Amino acid sequence: MMRPWLLLVISALSCPAVVWSQNTQDVVKQGEQVFNRRCATGYCHGSRGTAGGAPRLAARDFDQAFISNTVTQGVPGTPMPAFEKMLTPQELAAVVAYVANLNGIANSELSSGASGNAPAAAESVPALSPEAARGRELFSESVRGFGRCSTCHAVNGIGIAVATPMAKVPADVGALRALATPQVGTARVAGETMPALMVSLGSRSVIFYDLTVPPPVRRTLEPGTVEFKEGSGWKHSSVIASYDDAELKAILAFLRAAVKP
Repeated sequence: MMRPWLLLVISALSCPAVVWSQNTQDVVKQGEQVFNRRCATGYCHGSRGTAGGAPRLAARDFDQAFISNTVTQGVPGTPMPAFEKMLTPQELAAVVAYVANLNGIANSELSSGASGNAPAAAESVPALSPEAARGRELFSESVRGFGRCSTCHAVNGIGIAVATPMAKVPADVGALRALATPQVGTARVAGETMPALMVSLGSRSVIFYDLTVPPPVRRTLEPGTVEFKEGSGWKHSSVIASYDDAELKAILAFLRAAVKP
């Protein structure tokens, strides 16, 4: 008989978009214990992923695929290690479940496979040319750390939708590097200014992404504690600097095939 935790590992690692199926609350609890032991120190991600020396993990809108990939493979060039060989498969699946829970992926979503319902069909992906297929790989290539397109953009279920869905693909590499970003403004908090992408401006809270350094940090503040104005010195070219022109050309081929007008 296959052990329940092995089912979780298969879901978390082999196909992270498919939800987990057994004893989810217990798995999340175990993941919290592993996280507190390995990740919650002040110089890492802090208690409940609320930020320490490393970026905040809670309420970042990360999806399961991104969480699983990052925990398993780490982020090259940063202190974030690959935990694939540092944790047991059971611990690895549990900590992925816990971080997913911190990002609003509810227990019911994680465990819906237990009901026997088939997972929702994945969004259809058109047939890709060799160049576009290479562009799809580059779009979310893990070796680039947070310098990959999927850090801020979601296309065909790949990546994190920090930016709004892409409506028009840039004409060429030059246009992609020089892409205008009028939606990025400047926030001022406690005397500090930062490039900011506004999410919501409400009577009870102001939510925006701080774009000072990648990955974007989602911040929620009380009204009156933040000033926001249009315009910023932030440039799109600054976050795609890890790609050369040939790589960006391939990414554009992927986007033209995948992005619906």
